[in-house]
Amino acid sequence: MTQGRSGPGQVQGLGEEALVPVEPAGEAVPSGLSVLFRRRHAELVRLALLMVGDQATAEDVVQDVFARLHARRADGPWGEDSLAYVRAAVLNGCRSQLRRRSVARRFEGLGGRLERVTQDSAEQEMMRSEERRQVLAALAALSSRRREVLVLRYYLGLSEAEIASVLGISPGTVKSTAARGLAALCRRLGEEA
Repeated sequence: MTQGRSGPGQVQGLGEEALVPVEPAGEAVPSGLSVLFRRRHAELVRLALLMVGDQATAEDVVQDVFARLHARRADGPWGEDSLAYVRAAVLNGCRSQLRRRSVARRFEGLGGRLERVTQDSAEQEMMRSEERRQVLAALAALSSRRREVLVLRYYLGLSEAEIASVLGISPGTVKSTAARGLAALCRRLGEEA
């Protein structure tokens, strides 16, 4: 384009080489934390779902973890190496939710399971086959430590060292807890260990 001539969508006095794409105002370059959120959100929600038992609470736990991290202005190196920290935070949030439920049952006389107030999605309905239901019930009946180790090991596929890092225990404790948890799970399901 020549100087002085302008057409629709062109700026008078600027050549095409002077037009450089710029990011729109108000949109920041994604931080490491937002990238971690996009990449690992679904996995973390599934982890929380296995721990707390319902989708809405699982999503709330994961959202709260990321909100707290964001509120601290934690713009550190939030890459795959910090995933263990975020998983531990999600597990801690799940423990808090389960503790609140336990207290609510004791003081409000709810007993048994809390009623579901939301309708399940099609994905959730598909996941609830009879066999899966039995496994989840047996998993929920385990102690929290055994359940955490089994979920991290066999659902997320973490190594013993990674589980030890997330839970703050030794790799030997991870091995023995996993073995005892599997044996208890098999007994509950009536299968050979």
